[in-house]
Amino acid sequence: MEGAWVGSWRPHPRRGPILAEFSTPGPKYWLPGTTGHAAHDPTKDRAPAYTFRGRKCPATDTCSPGPRYSIDPSITKTGKHLPPTAHVTGRLTTRINVTPGPSDYTTASANKHIFHTAPANTMVFRPKDLQAFRTPGPGTYTLPRILGPKTAYTRAEPCYSLRWKSQYQSCFQDLAKTPGPAAFDRVDLDIYKTKAPKYTM
Repeated sequence: MEGAWVGSWRPHPRRGPILAEFSTPGPKYWLPGTTGHAAHDPTKDRAPAYTFRGRKCPATDTCSPGPRYSIDPSITKTGKHLPPTAHVTGRLTTRINVTPGPSDYTTASANKHIFHTAPANTMVFRPKDLQAFRTPGPGTYTLPRILGPKTAYTRAEPCYSLRWKSQYQSCFQDLAKTPGPAAFDRVDLDIYKTKAPKYTM
């Protein structure tokens, strides 16, 4: 053993950075980060960043009295709000007027104002005083005719009348005037049938 060192190696100052000093693959592969805004990789998309600000000081007009005051829960900023409630009390001792009951009202005639109903006629008693009801009867009026050719306001169709049979030169008037079987000439068959060929000599 020659001195305190073994071999030919001797300690010497380093010439550059070593791997133990970096958490990345090393200074040779130095890549910019992809998180945050400072030193962000320019080749990558950067999402919008938001910052948290401190709390604002409360305004003097919005400060509430605090928990030291006991405020009714029904009191709101617009006034007192209470739901409708019914109070049960005793019967009044004062005397009230007698009011009509449910059976004193007739609602049957009110249905025709709400629902669609067919026309209906009612019958009433004859009035005692007939002086005001002496109106002319149906026979008092003379209406124009509505049938026939001579009407006042309607359109009439053509009218035909039936007359008796005339006896002028009729066979029923004198049976001697009727023609007999010999009064008609014999009709040639060639008129209404196929004509047969004829030959002459």
